Amino acid sequence: MPRPVLQLVATGIVVASLGAFALGVATAPSRGRLPGERPGAQTGEVLEAVEAQPLVDERIQGAAVQEELTEEEKAALEAEKKAKAEAAALAKAEAEKGAPAGPEAVTAAPADKIGEVIQQQTAAPPPPAPKVEEPVF
Repeated sequence: MPRPVLQLVATGIVVASLGAFALGVATAPSRGRLPGERPGAQTGEVLEAVEAQPLVDERIQGAAVQEELTEEEKAALEAEKKAKAEAAALAKAEAEKGAPAGPEAVTAAPADKIGEVIQQQTAAPPPPAPKVEEPVF
């Protein structure tokens, strides 16, 4: 086909597409509808949540119920508190004397087998790697 005919056809296609776009914009409804909404139906008024509260775990699962402790549990807690208070008093007395407190104060430390193995491995140099000759390509 000659070039002027191709230009005329291309111009016709462009004019038709622009005209279709313009007609689509001109005839489009001013406001869209939600699915199930009838054309021309009045919209409901906007609701405002007056008593809105955020969802928290307490509202979802209910308030945490505090169970009362039995006599045995109370006695165990009291004994634990007394033991902690005695340990704190002993540590304070030792600190005043100048002795170390805490884990350093323990005289019998457990044997460190893993540490010894690691020291033996790091002390000895690794054996030399065998030389591998690369083939010539």
